Amino acid sequence: MTWLITGGAGYIGAHVVRAMTEAGERAVVYDDLSTGVAERVPAGVPLVVGSTLDGPLVSRTLTGHAVTGVVHLAAKKQVGESVQLPLHYYRENVEGLRVLLEAVTAAGIPSFVFSSSAAVYGMPDVDLVTEETPCVPISPYGETKLAGEWLVRATGRATGLSTASLRYFNVAGAASPELADSGVFNLVPMVFERLTQDAAPRIFGDDYATPDGTCVRDYIHVVDLAEAHVAAAHALQASSRQDLTLNIGRGEGVSVREMIDRVNAVTGYDRPPTVTPRRPGDPARVVASADRIAAELGWKAKLDVQDMIASAWEGWVRLHPEAARV
Repeated sequence: MTWLITGGAGYIGAHVVRAMTEAGERAVVYDDLSTGVAERVPAGVPLVVGSTLDGPLVSRTLTGHAVTGVVHLAAKKQVGESVQLPLHYYRENVEGLRVLLEAVTAAGIPSFVFSSSAAVYGMPDVDLVTEETPCVPISPYGETKLAGEWLVRATGRATGLSTASLRYFNVAGAASPELADSGVFNLVPMVFERLTQDAAPRIFGDDYATPDGTCVRDYIHVVDLAEAHVAAAHALQASSRQDLTLNIGRGEGVSVREMIDRVNAVTGYDRPPTVTPRRPGDPARVVASADRIAAELGWKAKLDVQDMIASAWEGWVRLHPEAARV
């Protein structure tokens, strides 16, 4: 099959492209390069530069490259920014998805994998988050992801499009240094940045109802995440009229303090963290149940937190050589 991967020049998207091609699938990347990097796209993989809001270009790309399946990752994804720019987020994430689905169904493409997020759950008060946990998003970003799931599912039911919505938990790591996350929006690169600046990493609140008082999260290696996309794509390819909603996580919680300690150990720094007030909207614990994806796709994460930190650090040092410790 030929898979169109929207957002395929981004951090996660580039890993999905890599996993797809390694699995013997043909990939085409569609990316507006607002945050993506063209150099991440492998040689031999076509890159179409454009927005998913450009329906005619999307349609020409689907037909011109004989696309038979779509993995949709292109989206705006910063929670704080979404609070400030909700109209922008709904336009890019929901209207862009609607335009894409319209083109996909008009072209008769049978399979569609949607990049969703654990942000759809909001602040779940459960030990393990299952796919049946109520979705109560607390940011416009989370709302757009949940609305996207609804739109994907409704389109599938109306047209016969086979769909999978994948709810990512906390993504980290890299397959190789050049594919590492260049943004500083998640915990691991945020700690890297503070250490590079010779500043103490920050913990936002240490009075949560968790073993060490800091927030607990489920971290997933981006390589495992990419392989989950391949497994979902193959499942849709193998059976028509699929309607899958799956968590992508390890099912293991790691606290913020534990993560900072591990980062210090991997990087060779020894900077104890400083505690600052809680951030609004941070739940105490968000850890995935990964049972459904194991049952549905036979997928299970293989890489651990140590792998995530070490590979992410290699990528960080590539971009910030001053951070390396001799």
